[in-house]
Amino acid sequence: MSTVFVTTAYGGPENQQFIEREAPAPRPGEIAIEVRVAGVNPADAKRREGLFGTSGALPLALGLEAAGVVTALGEGVTGFTVGDDVLGPPARGQGTFAEHTVLKASAAVHRPAEVACEQAATLPVAGTTAWDLASSAAPGETVLVLGAGGGVGRMAVQVAVARGTRVLGVASRGKRELVESAGAEHVPSGEGAAEAVRGLAPDGADLLVDLVGGDPLRALAPLVTDPARILSAADHTTAEELGGAGRPSSADALAQITRLVASGAVDPHITARYPLVAAAEAMAAVETGHSAGKIVLIP
Repeated sequence: MSTVFVTTAYGGPENQQFIEREAPAPRPGEIAIEVRVAGVNPADAKRREGLFGTSGALPLALGLEAAGVVTALGEGVTGFTVGDDVLGPPARGQGTFAEHTVLKASAAVHRPAEVACEQAATLPVAGTTAWDLASSAAPGETVLVLGAGGGVGRMAVQVAVARGTRVLGVASRGKRELVESAGAEHVPSGEGAAEAVRGLAPDGADLLVDLVGGDPLRALAPLVTDPARILSAADHTTAEELGGAGRPSSADALAQITRLVASGAVDPHITARYPLVAAAEAMAAVETGHSAGKIVLIP
């Protein structure tokens, strides 16, 4: 039997619990893994609440990213063997807050030796988001990252820096050191942020990466020279109203961000580690919205 953390109904944390199940077997095109580390994200709570839809069968296994070791291959899978170190998102109907889970083979990648298992587990969701938002930056451009002090925001800063850009990172005053350590110039968030950006970049920004949305996004949007280059993972509706778009998607995002972590250009900055039995506490920590880095679960 294998332990997995689930929600028994769409809604709040009161519906979360552990259950025992048979270790899931891979279907065609899937790989089964023993989970070594799982990443925890705000999206986990949104999925539990039904914000991504309520058609999934209950109980719903939670967790959207993991790193682990391949234990079995589904029919038709090539490029992986039992014993491989891998990372990726779970297959449909599965979750990663578990001792064992199943990944869709086409969405998984091998874990390089240079990438620690804990780092790898943060990449299928947070890392790919950072890549998709910031990888369009070109050398010499100025990139503005709103929400630069969070787990995704800090990686987005590092992706942009790796592409040869100047980065202005908007975050709370308490996260200045964190933002600057990623290679950005810190801009205090809140009232006065837009004026501060104008002072640092009188000609405006070439790309706005948004992880906050709402009024902060509206305040900074006029500073972008081309509204089409406003990209938001937090508030696609507002971004589109302003002439921009939501998060783009690239098929090779996981491979690309994994490569950058292996090179040392990106550090997922893990700030808290919980055992699997404390999955509820890890979820609650993420739901506060105050995390300065990534939170992981270790079975």
